[in-house]
Amino acid sequence: MGVVIVTGGGRGIGAAVARQVAREHEVVVGYAGDHDAAAGVVAEITAAGGTAVAVAGEVADEADVTRLFDAAADLGVLHGVVCNAGITGNTPGRLDEQEAATVRRVLDVNVLGVFLCNREAVRRMSTRYGGDGGAIVNVSSTAAGRGSPGEWVHYAASKAAVETLTYGLAQEVAAEGVRVNAIAPGLVLTDLHAAAGMPNRPAERAPMIPMRRAGEPAEVAEGVTWLLSPAASFVTGAILPISGGY
Repeated sequence: MGVVIVTGGGRGIGAAVARQVAREHEVVVGYAGDHDAAAGVVAEITAAGGTAVAVAGEVADEADVTRLFDAAADLGVLHGVVCNAGITGNTPGRLDEQEAATVRRVLDVNVLGVFLCNREAVRRMSTRYGGDGGAIVNVSSTAAGRGSPGEWVHYAASKAAVETLTYGLAQEVAAEGVRVNAIAPGLVLTDLHAAAGMPNRPAERAPMIPMRRAGEPAEVAEGVTWLLSPAASFVTGAILPISGGY
């Protein structure tokens, strides 16, 4: 079994990952502000016979990240970490229209937050520190390759940083029993679009996708679950697009 931490686990892709992972593991649902959403995911998992706890905290805060991992240790041996927490800044527009404070916040959550969670995961799972090994899955975006012009260039840049971190760390800890991979979702049906003031974005962008539709969070979660599993035992340093071909 083992324990899996899912940051940003209360909604969207994170919630779908938490539900799927809970079929095989105990789950720590990390969340920043929406307690009711995280508690709802925990209730679903518990009702299905699984074990889960919700832990509040900011991924860009070292103390909060330590507390998140301590909660996992209370449940059992850490098996995996899914770094899903991320924000766009909810201010779409050209780069020259963005406020420095918005960009700084996006980088704090999307880059520093992933760094802190990856670092703590290695310290808990690596055989170098007496751990049993494990798997890390970081959540990037296909925006890292496209640049997201006119919407979120700063967000795209943060996700490109996540991919570089993933590849570099994977090489550092490959011989220590820790696999590090990332997924790169494309257009997915989550509340990210409405939160950014563009509720119709999935429908408007769907024609650009070869499969002519947006993805479902559960479809993305399947890729995460595979990367966490023994079926991906020889996979590390990979960036897996889950994007309908775009």
